[in-house]
Amino acid sequence: MSFLLLQTLAAPNTLLQFLPIILIFAIFYFLLFMPMQRQKKQQQKMLSELKNGDEVVTNGGIVGTIVAVHDDDTIVVRVKPDNVRLQMARGAVASLAGAEKKS
Repeated sequence: MSFLLLQTLAAPNTLLQFLPIILIFAIFYFLLFMPMQRQKKQQQKMLSELKNGDEVVTNGGIVGTIVAVHDDDTIVVRVKPDNVRLQMARGAVASLAGAEKKS
């Protein structure tokens, strides 16, 4: 009889054993995944709002000014001092140079 009583009490204990693991996953979600998703949305918004005259920094570290924005997700960037024009993908832009100076 005591054996049956122990089996019925064991079920809630298994749920309590998984509770710390569930809490760890919840903490990881709120501390890691949500901020990454928010940052990705901000990056996509910045890329969609690029316009002529914006000073940008590319993923490769090139600083230049946008002189043309094409519909096919390409931009033309003028790089000083020789005013060289580089055509690159819109996704190659890491940030706005003015935003880096402010922060």
